[in-house]
Amino acid sequence: MTYNQIKGSAEYILAQTRVRPKIAIILGSGLNPISAEIENATRIPYKNIPRWNSTTNPDHEGVLIIGTLDKIPVAVMNGRLHQYEGNSMKECAYPVAVFKAMGIEKIIVTNAAGGINTDYRNGDFVLISDHIKFFNEGPLTGEDASIFGGNRFFDMSDTYSEYLRNRVAGAFETETGKKIQQGVYAFMPGPQFETPAEIRMLRTLGADVVGMSTVPEVIMAAACNIKVLGISVVSNMAAGVENKKLSGSDVNETCASIKEDFKALLHTAVRILEEEK
Repeated sequence: MTYNQIKGSAEYILAQTRVRPKIAIILGSGLNPISAEIENATRIPYKNIPRWNSTTNPDHEGVLIIGTLDKIPVAVMNGRLHQYEGNSMKECAYPVAVFKAMGIEKIIVTNAAGGINTDYRNGDFVLISDHIKFFNEGPLTGEDASIFGGNRFFDMSDTYSEYLRNRVAGAFETETGKKIQQGVYAFMPGPQFETPAEIRMLRTLGADVVGMSTVPEVIMAAACNIKVLGISVVSNMAAGVENKKLSGSDVNETCASIKEDFKALLHTAVRILEEEK
């Protein structure tokens, strides 16, 4: 992962459009309806971007959309890369390094997650306050983060900006009357759902939601000094919380049921991030 590789990917993307976004959005499973609302959109398949891997998950289109949302320039990943697809952590995080080279300053990462906290319900929105990672590998293993403008050893204590979380939560609740949760996200490998024993362990360790993505991109964002807002949608209660089997169709069904509220949340979040210079 060299500077020239990252720069080459960024230059290819910027050559396709005159829009110069400062905000990027990564859309998780079942959370792509907002992509249809991007104005003046330029759609770039991942397979066309140098060194940027394609997604194999059928719920992730694998297209980078550059355009505007409420007249605010944005870059939207309509689908992301997962380690369970065979990607390394570096490959999962590579798009964020490219965003840095494109001039992106803030990123909204979204995901569909299993609810561990028993106070949560299907369809709840959770602003991520922190994460727990259960992988030896990391996206910066063998890399020097100074090529991204940071330091090799970088801070992760306020990666999911508390200030931005509180601003977005306050604005959304005022505008809609809907409460947003805040909690800790646990990153597990997948593609299998977790076992009930694993969920009990995660709850003991302080996790509120669990999923199979997001953390590689967020670590890279921290290395690149990109501000992060993380949003989980509780698409199902995690294994053992309810006496039922889990399936991908249940995840998609829940995400479809909250799509209008989720789009409203993203509109609010993009506006707040744009206001914070």
